[in-house]
Amino acid sequence: MSGASEKWSDLAIRMGSGAAMVVLGLLGVWVGGHLFHVMVALICGLMVWELVRMVHPDGPPVALQLGGLAGAATLVAIYLPPGFALPVLLAPALVGFGQLAAYRTIFMVFTGMVLLAGFGMMQVRDDMGFVWMLWLVLVVVATDVVGYFAGRTIGGPKFWPRVSPKKTWAGTGFGWIGAALVGYIFMSRTGVGPQLIGVSVAVSMASQMGDIAESAIKRRVGVKDSSNLIPGHGGLLDRFDGMLGASVFLLITGPILTPGWLV
Repeated sequence: MSGASEKWSDLAIRMGSGAAMVVLGLLGVWVGGHLFHVMVALICGLMVWELVRMVHPDGPPVALQLGGLAGAATLVAIYLPPGFALPVLLAPALVGFGQLAAYRTIFMVFTGMVLLAGFGMMQVRDDMGFVWMLWLVLVVVATDVVGYFAGRTIGGPKFWPRVSPKKTWAGTGFGWIGAALVGYIFMSRTGVGPQLIGVSVAVSMASQMGDIAESAIKRRVGVKDSSNLIPGHGGLLDRFDGMLGASVFLLITGPILTPGWLV
């Protein structure tokens, strides 16, 4: 009995924090424009701040500097033509590479991913509108929530126990099913083609890749959570790692997928 209660011990606080994030996130997505840009830039800056604190725990000023630079670069980039935005987005990763003493490659790659993901999210909202940004968010949320409950309820073989001991194959598979249902609902409501279901599953897989990548970094540097900013969830990297993978995936494949799912 104690084992069962321990399994769900973090549910209440996770649900409370999660609900607060959903409300704030939906408000930002709904309003869009400058407010959404600032919100995404702030989140990206804080995630880079968390990343620096993980790989360079003895240098708080460096974390603040690189986090501030990353947030500013994300905000500036969305107002530039893409050809000028890309070097701005990658610059903080290279600046940090030159300043850190350890885990420099991890910082460089993941910082580039964070800023590109933030840029991708802003582009989805600006270019495709509220509905498709909502679709992206709901696919990632469904992957996480359905996977969480299925994994805790069903259990079974672990997905990658050395890196992420709580993740199971049951939770992973049901996360895909949750994403497929979101795709089906949006397909039915918007009139786009059935390929949207497959794209939704692929976005779900990309979000899980982002989650796995962040878990691997934490194990590599020896920390449990990226920070304690969000009660029950850890840090922003812990909460938005799936969105990072999904957004980078859409940024890369968007020119291919956008015509495809409309038929």
